[in-house]
Amino acid sequence: MRIGVGVVAGENQVTFVLTDGAVHLLDDDTDELVDGDDVAKFRGSLRTLGIPFHVEATAVPTDPQWNADGHPVIPVTRERIAELVLQARRFIIF
Repeated sequence: MRIGVGVVAGENQVTFVLTDGAVHLLDDDTDELVDGDDVAKFRGSLRTLGIPFHVEATAVPTDPQWNADGHPVIPVTRERIAELVLQARRFIIF
């Protein structure tokens, strides 16, 4: 997420896509994730810039603490994720 925020700071259009376990970047408590203590700060920067997260619809947790900050989320199918990748000039995958 930190790298994506850096890319957004330039003049690049960026789409964040979260699949599988990556959806936990929107958990209320991210302390146990790598750079988890910084995740809220990065999410706040993206929210301020109006950048939503495209989240694999089948991976969205039912936990009410998920996305407690109300970050903009666009549920997407795996097929839509494939379309986003095909439309991109470049991409970074972790």
